[in-house]
Amino acid sequence: MTSLLVIIVLVLLAVAIWQLTKIFDLTQVGNSSTNDSQIANDNDNNVQGYLMFGFLAFIYIFTIYGLIRWGDLPLHTPASEHGSDVDTLMNITWVLIFIVQAVTQVLLHFFAFKYRGKKDQKATFFADNNKLEAIWSSIPAVVLAGLILYGLYAWNNIMFVDEDEDVIVIELYAQQFKWTARYAGADNVLGKANVRLIDGVNAVGMDLSDPNAQDDFVTSELHIPKGKKVLFKLRSQDVLHSAYMPHFRAQMNCVPGMVTQFAFTPVYTTAEYRELPFMVEKVSRINELRTKKSADLVAAGNTALDPYTFDYLLLCNKICGASHYNMQMKIVVDTPEEYKAWLSDKVALVKEVKASNEPAPAADGSASDSIAVSSDTVASKVAMK
Repeated sequence: MTSLLVIIVLVLLAVAIWQLTKIFDLTQVGNSSTNDSQIANDNDNNVQGYLMFGFLAFIYIFTIYGLIRWGDLPLHTPASEHGSDVDTLMNITWVLIFIVQAVTQVLLHFFAFKYRGKKDQKATFFADNNKLEAIWSSIPAVVLAGLILYGLYAWNNIMFVDEDEDVIVIELYAQQFKWTARYAGADNVLGKANVRLIDGVNAVGMDLSDPNAQDDFVTSELHIPKGKKVLFKLRSQDVLHSAYMPHFRAQMNCVPGMVTQFAFTPVYTTAEYRELPFMVEKVSRINELRTKKSADLVAAGNTALDPYTFDYLLLCNKICGASHYNMQMKIVVDTPEEYKAWLSDKVALVKEVKASNEPAPAADGSASDSIAVSSDTVASKVAMK
């Protein structure tokens, strides 16, 4: 209600200001010293020319301020082997954009001032200039071709996975609004799956009769080992999602009805990344803000915020519905030894499904007796009828 009242007040204020300008215009009617012509004169053109320079200064001042104020917010050190290639391509693109923007904006605003309208001055019209057009067409074509070729080279290196390479195969299953990880087990081969097979505990639709599926298991937290290439197979149950792991510079769409894939090799464990100087400083700054916010919350009778601890995250980078913002999964990069220890107590999904289908034990602990009694009861009722 308060927001609505604020909007109404602002609208009424805008209408009042507009009406005041109309009243001011009416008071100037008949004043010979006032130029109410709609044709621009030299004074108007000079004002517009200087305003162009003012706007040019605003662009560069705001750009420099933005770099100083928010320059440390983008992602820092990549946590995957291929991440440096992605960052290099991105940095080259940024540098080129800033150079082109600096040159073109200066020329645009300078020429707007230099060739502003003047009394009795006529513009010279050129129908075309083949030499000039060839230059300004060739330069961006060459630059863009270079970027595209380097991008294709980097992309092919990132996406290439040798079929004989020793990789860990993990499926990331997307659905509104959560992620589920399915590991290929000891045979490192994922069992077949289909959305039509989803039932109860089998939330990923795995084909329980497939021999390759007998050792597959699912988790709600993704664990991967440092220094080992991981091949992710991506599926979606419902709508288009996008598996986005920003610190690993990895992203791939999850498309219903098909399997996509992405592979990378982690180079920092979670513990190691937390100890990087830039991350220590970033976490400290975040916790300072959370401490100030917690003081306000406590003063208002609410619960204080917990301290922030860095974790790798798997996010959805497609707007997939109302809870899209909350569709995330924690990623833990372990040492090889920690990863083996984590795997040791995992139960295959086939066993989980089998256990969920077993009848609940009776009060005396005998499920079979309960079933027998139930069967006798049904038989007696049928006989009585």
